[in-house]
Amino acid sequence: MLRSHLRLTLFALGLLVGIQVPGFIDAYGNHVEARRLEAQQGLAGFQDTAGRFFEGNLNALVEHYRASDDPVIQSDARSVAALVERARLLDREWRIMQGPWYARAWHVLIGADQSLRGQVWSSYRFQVMLAPEAIAWGLSCALLLAWIAESIFVLIRRTLFPQRRRRQRRTAQVVSSSKRPE
Repeated sequence: MLRSHLRLTLFALGLLVGIQVPGFIDAYGNHVEARRLEAQQGLAGFQDTAGRFFEGNLNALVEHYRASDDPVIQSDARSVAALVERARLLDREWRIMQGPWYARAWHVLIGADQSLRGQVWSSYRFQVMLAPEAIAWGLSCALLLAWIAESIFVLIRRTLFPQRRRRQRRTAQVVSSSKRPE
């Protein structure tokens, strides 16, 4: 009886965790998009300057700033280079988040920028979504967690108590042979 309650508890836990997955993926995508738009807005003036003097090439603008004799402009080169790099990172993240659901899920799990994922995690609010994808994720995670737990339990039982299984087979054979009509 305890084992069946444990199974139900693990299944419920897997279900609750699984229904959070699409919400977190959406939150990550929204966070990336907001940061991307903010970065583009911050670079707009520099982009205009690069458009007028360097055919839109921000790297050429940064190199021009670095080559300047003015230490203030050289300092600005580091700032602009950091902004350009951040905008590229956010643009790459945003493009990945425009892909199919499995690519987004894999990216958020494995390939997402650590700081962005941490920011989203710290502000994420757990919620129960009843959208079809949340239900599918919830059931999938619940079944996977239940299957893994049951597999571990069976593996441990077979490792620690190998004779018990043999005795059960012998008992079943004796019972079946004694029931045969003669």
